[in-house]
Amino acid sequence: MTKLYQRSFLLVAILFCIQSAIAQNVPTPKDHFGFNIGDDYQLANYTQTEAYFKKLAETSKRVKLVDIGKTEEGRSQYMLIITSPENQKNLARYKEISQKLAHAEGLTPEQAKALAAEGKAVVWIDGGLHANEVVGAHQLIQMAYNLSSKTDAETNKILDNVIVLMTHANPDGQELVSDWYMREKDPKKRSTNGLPRLYEKYAGHDNNRDFFMLNLRETQNIGRQLFVEWIPQIMYNHHQAGPAGTVVAGPPYRDPYNYVFDPIVLTTIDAVGAAMHNRMNVESKPGYTQRGGSVFSTWYNGGLRTTTYFHNMIGLLTEIVGNPTPSDIPLVPSRLLPNGDSPNPILPQKWYFKNSIDYSVSLNYAVLNYAQRYHDELLYNIYQMGKNSIDRGSKDTWSFSPKKIDAINAAAQSGRPATTTTQGGGGFEGRGAMSVKYLDTVMKNPVNRDARGYILSADQPDFTTAIRFLNALIRTGIQVQKATAAFTVAGKNYPAGSYAVKTDQAFRPHVLDMFEPQDHPNDFKYEGGPPIAPYDAAGWTLAYLMNVKFDRIQDKFDGPFEKLPYGELLKATPKALPSGSGYVLSSYANESYLAVNELLKVGAEVYRNAADGSFYVPASGKAKSILDKAEHGFGMRIVSGSKPAKAVKIAPSRIAIWDTYGGSMDSGWIRFIMEQYHFDATVIYAPDIDKGSLKDKYDVIVFVDGSIPSYSANGITAGGGRGGFGTPALESIPEEYRARVGRMSQDKSIPQLKAFLEAGGEIVAIGTATNLAAHLNLPVRNAMVELIAGVEKRLPAEKYYVPGSVLNVAVDKTQPANWGMDKTADVYFDNSPVFKLSADAVSSGKIKPLAWFANSTPLRSGWAWGQSYLQDGVAAFEADYGKGKLFAFGPEITFRSQTHGTFKWMFNQLYK
Repeated sequence: MTKLYQRSFLLVAILFCIQSAIAQNVPTPKDHFGFNIGDDYQLANYTQTEAYFKKLAETSKRVKLVDIGKTEEGRSQYMLIITSPENQKNLARYKEISQKLAHAEGLTPEQAKALAAEGKAVVWIDGGLHANEVVGAHQLIQMAYNLSSKTDAETNKILDNVIVLMTHANPDGQELVSDWYMREKDPKKRSTNGLPRLYEKYAGHDNNRDFFMLNLRETQNIGRQLFVEWIPQIMYNHHQAGPAGTVVAGPPYRDPYNYVFDPIVLTTIDAVGAAMHNRMNVESKPGYTQRGGSVFSTWYNGGLRTTTYFHNMIGLLTEIVGNPTPSDIPLVPSRLLPNGDSPNPILPQKWYFKNSIDYSVSLNYAVLNYAQRYHDELLYNIYQMGKNSIDRGSKDTWSFSPKKIDAINAAAQSGRPATTTTQGGGGFEGRGAMSVKYLDTVMKNPVNRDARGYILSADQPDFTTAIRFLNALIRTGIQVQKATAAFTVAGKNYPAGSYAVKTDQAFRPHVLDMFEPQDHPNDFKYEGGPPIAPYDAAGWTLAYLMNVKFDRIQDKFDGPFEKLPYGELLKATPKALPSGSGYVLSSYANESYLAVNELLKVGAEVYRNAADGSFYVPASGKAKSILDKAEHGFGMRIVSGSKPAKAVKIAPSRIAIWDTYGGSMDSGWIRFIMEQYHFDATVIYAPDIDKGSLKDKYDVIVFVDGSIPSYSANGITAGGGRGGFGTPALESIPEEYRARVGRMSQDKSIPQLKAFLEAGGEIVAIGTATNLAAHLNLPVRNAMVELIAGVEKRLPAEKYYVPGSVLNVAVDKTQPANWGMDKTADVYFDNSPVFKLSADAVSSGKIKPLAWFANSTPLRSGWAWGQSYLQDGVAAFEADYGKGKLFAFGPEITFRSQTHGTFKWMFNQLYK
């Protein structure tokens, strides 16, 4: 044996010993939890998981544990940074490289290539966002162990070239769900069904719809890491369950995709998806489906996966089957024939939790292996996409959309003949093609140019809500600029303190998506057939939903602007109170309601001006102590004034919010809003309502979508109250939750609501809670019907279909219920109730329309097929009933705590 060979052998032996020591020192999941991840009938809770993550950080030099913030229930939310020990020493530099390349500011392609060669790919892998989808959190545990301890060649290459951010997305939920499942001593009786409350304190499943708004603490923690701190090139979001007859649905996804994306996003999703799908086939793991094999598209913004697309990241979602209780892959014959979406179908068989964990780990490795092989390409591509965005925002740019394609076709129709040949003689290239002039009439028309930016003037009526909107942008990594002095753009003067959001920045797609209307294509199964439902919303333009006033600037502009640091939120700026005998707070500002609630709590007097709904507060020590607070001073206008002639003293109402066993997301969001604006409210359930004497306890009750059952002629229908996944036997429910069990019923609950109204109570009904109008026998009918053989029938979806979109309604500003609203309002509408009111009831004043569709084209953003049917339909009304009132709002006026522009429709009804 030569000396060189001996030295090589010794070196290999030393490395083997070191690697073996690493593997031996890192505790296995079974060492810690007492079972293997994937064992039948076993789940780990978050307390146990947190302790295990800490052990991994203590025993493996590959692991750094980072507390990224507190959850809504006060737990620490952890992110594991896993990479080679050498890379761990240089994390700050690699984070800096990732940020620089993502922002693409001031970098030449050569500089970007050098940084890409120096940097490491950053890949995000999360789990547990939807806590009842238990595979997610548990694959995270297993994968963290594998990367912390394994010493095979593939793992080592990954650790050398990739920084893996492994993040628990919902600690509170894992604690609830796992404890709920494991509470049964008999494993065969264990189930994740029948949870007593939402697995995220306010939002439940909607926590995956909060990623452009970032209302919740957990989503804020995640958003900061994704959009400000690390800006990974790939993020992988684990969910379940896959479509029946498959194991997992993954990338690439079905159309439509959002037109603001850079095309590199889509082609890289294809590439990574191919790597994932191919690995499943190589490892003989059948049952992967893609594209049209599932419902998932890339249109929507707001999901943990989908918001990343608007930031030039490669967002991945898989939906996998699996549960600790063994289940079955069912027989679905249509899934058995191989096709382009599902080339390797799976046969019906028994399915175990371990199968799902193994699939998930393999999928993770497929993603990480792709990232290590193409780490420099991924880093350079995110730069290229950012540079493309900056370039597009720096010049005149025209973006295509379905409406613009329709405009091109319309131009051609009006200017026939529209065909031309571009070749002399009988060439085929141009035969039957339209003349390019029709393209130019639309796509070179200055009116149709993309915006260069948006200006939010500091003198708008509800500047505080504009600040909340800007903070939502800042939290998602958007560059915002502040005017340090007054300035003029396009002939309009703006005061100092106004803000500009320009589109010449890397995350331009997200900027456009928050300010511009979404133009969802008409999407039908076949011509004349039923519509294909969007994955989530079709339209969501946040500036519209929040009623933010902005100017859309199409030419290059500048001013005395300072760029605010990325991720630095706008903070309250204390302002001196005006002198005088009293203060006036505008009803247009949502923040006024917050201040009024604080004033009322300390016993200060507050009045409403019956002429316009503004608040008058007599000057006093108590009033000054509240209004001097910085939290009320970052834009809310407080002016001096005297007591109005038509002043009505107000007091806080005793507020109740309906909820149900298992938790209503709509109700949870209202709880969140009430807390944000400092309204005190009590949560009540069907059994509380059925006990009666409601007026003795409450002045106003808020009912949300899904709470009130449809009216039945036989009077015994029950069913109001969505939530949970089935209610378990009462005796198996912990005592603290038993009083919540029950549904709103026509025979027991509705009589108590009638008595509440007759005694002077008020009810705010939102969405399908407006079913109450039928129970009260009010002269109100469904407006979205057609006459067939003299009988009213609901309009079919082939004629009328409006999935979640933004529509515009006219508003009667003279009504107290509408104080602080503009003469029109943008509302979130999801096939929501629309009403036709009795003319006699309106003329008598017993029913007052509050908002209605004033024209045949109310669509502002999204998709509204057959929107002309909405014209003259009533969107909201107020009705007298006994001594009380019903306020009925068809649109989702509090939707996901995003619709700040319509919060006042609830707020105005919460005082007496």
